[in-house]
Amino acid sequence: MENQQKLHVAIIGAGPAGLYAAQKLSSMGYGVALFNRDIKPGGLVEYGIFLDKYKIKNGFRAQFQQILACEDVSYFGNVTIGKNGPLDLEDLLSWGFDAVLVTAGAQGTKTVNLPGEDLPGVYHAKDMVYHYNKLPPFSTMPFPIGKKVAIIGGGNVMTDIAHYLLYYCNVEEIMVIIRRGPAEVKFDQKEVLPIIAHLDMDDFEKEMKRVTPAMLAIGQNPEAAEHRVTVAMEKACPVEHPGRIIFRFLHSPKEILSDQKGRVTAIRLEQNSLELNGDRTVSRGTGKCEEFAVDNVIFAIGDSVSDDLGLPMHANGNGICKSAAPQFPFEGINFEVGNPETGQSLAGVFFAGWSRNPSTGLAGIARRDGIYASEAIHQYLQSRPNLKGVSATDIQKRLDELNVCYVTKEKIKVLEEAERNTAAAKGLEEFKFSTNDEMLRATGLLS
Repeated sequence: MENQQKLHVAIIGAGPAGLYAAQKLSSMGYGVALFNRDIKPGGLVEYGIFLDKYKIKNGFRAQFQQILACEDVSYFGNVTIGKNGPLDLEDLLSWGFDAVLVTAGAQGTKTVNLPGEDLPGVYHAKDMVYHYNKLPPFSTMPFPIGKKVAIIGGGNVMTDIAHYLLYYCNVEEIMVIIRRGPAEVKFDQKEVLPIIAHLDMDDFEKEMKRVTPAMLAIGQNPEAAEHRVTVAMEKACPVEHPGRIIFRFLHSPKEILSDQKGRVTAIRLEQNSLELNGDRTVSRGTGKCEEFAVDNVIFAIGDSVSDDLGLPMHANGNGICKSAAPQFPFEGINFEVGNPETGQSLAGVFFAGWSRNPSTGLAGIARRDGIYASEAIHQYLQSRPNLKGVSATDIQKRLDELNVCYVTKEKIKVLEEAERNTAAAKGLEEFKFSTNDEMLRATGLLS
């Protein structure tokens, strides 16, 4: 049966920002088509939350299922748009969509261009998170882990990586390297609960004593900073695996060292001092370096927006260009992609979530950004005299012509049921297929 329902907005990416935007636009009377690179919807909720946080994941999944059940929302999973796919953003506009919202997240990884950064055994946190959360193709990539691991960065992602290393990789020592001091750690108290009992307190006290003079020199309170790190001890999860965590504050990585076989052997760190730059605390290298023996180095320093979609990027690499003269801001926020040469908005092209602000906030922030972007798109669509739209059937025909094996929301239900049944048969809390082919076979799209 043909579906001639008109779809007005194409959303690229089906994470929280895209899904909640689809819900909002649908409630305003617009037909929406979600195009997702992955087979499953959910984005970082599905593939970014720690693997055993089932209650949180299932809560979001229930909401996402309700959104996909909306009559005005169509879903096309396993569709890559941009440089690495069979169609691009201009194709969507030419098909008849009146607006496009990019919510594809931050698919790039930040690099610091260190000597040795490309060595085997040096990983980026997002890739490892995708690996243990079974996102193809990362799910089947090897991530060999040794006994001593250095993690660069002190945010919530660091806590998840440390949790995984301690409880699933049985590491003996994790060194958390932070370029500033204990007053600048970024992790939330709730997120540190699974790992804080592994903190080597003797080493931590020595480290605090070492950095105290630098903190006092700029007016910081070392006792308050120490309390911020250790206060979670009161509610810490019990230690079920060996392994210790140590911090090295006021250090920045300078080089990753290897042996003759290319295996990571150590990391060279530069000691930093602290300075005040207005209201901000900044670190300054002292030129004094030291080496620490490690088997792996993992960067947990945030993500960046890739140029895969072919959108105009800032020359400094700081993401997609925003319009210099937004016509449809909402709550003072600019959601319009801009032409870097003219500063003008690209007509009908919007962005939200981590595509707009990489590594900013969790699912709640992405939800708000998607909803706000929907309000901006609503203003834009109201300003247009006639809306065209495109039917779901026409989209399917075009994807068929491009030989795209797309996954509809009806097929997602089949896949979810197959994974639930497999989990029950195996006596597991949750089961995920590890490859796209397995998921496509479960939906009946691949024999």
